[in-house]
Amino acid sequence: MRSLSDDFSDYSDDDELEAIKQRRLLELRKRMEEEQRRKRMEEEQEAQKLAILRAIMEPNALDRLNNLKLVKPDLAKIAEETIIRLVQMGRLNTPVTEDVVKNILIELDNRSRKEYEFKFKWK
Repeated sequence: MRSLSDDFSDYSDDDELEAIKQRRLLELRKRMEEEQRRKRMEEEQEAQKLAILRAIMEPNALDRLNNLKLVKPDLAKIAEETIIRLVQMGRLNTPVTEDVVKNILIELDNRSRKEYEFKFKWK
């Protein structure tokens, strides 16, 4: 036969388990909200960057960057940031042409390219 204290400990365990579940659920909700907020901020920043690029670049130059995004998204992002920074510093005239974008991309690609040297030992 079960005693009264056994019944009480079962309820206590159930209450503890329910409290743990509630805490975990709250943590998951907070994480999801934070992720959504971060994603929303990134989308807003991307939209602002695109608006700036549209304002300072010729359509052909912007198309070239958009095509590059499909192949090399990291290089395209660096190029976009570089173009915006150079225009803000006054080192590039607007509208930025496709030839200027080509030159910037070539320069960025040359800087990021790694040189490898192979040495073989023959016995």
